[in-house]
Amino acid sequence: MVNRIRGTVVLARLWADSRGQDLIEYALMAGFVAVAAGAIMPNVATSISTIFSEVASVMAAAAS
Repeated sequence: MVNRIRGTVVLARLWADSRGQDLIEYALMAGFVAVAAGAIMPNVATSISTIFSEVASVMAAAAS
C-alpha cells in the first residue's frame, strides 16, 4: 500500500513538472517540418524516413 501511494505521488510530481515541455514542443515542430518537407520534395522523403527509423530504434533501445 505504501509503495502504491509513493508511486502515485511520484506520478503526480512528474505530471506537474513542465520543464521538458519546451523540448517536446520543439521536437513536434521539427517532426511537422520534416513531414512537410517530405510532402513537398518526394526525393527527401526516403531520407526523412530513414532518420525517423533510426530515432525510433534508439528510443526503443533506451526504453528497454
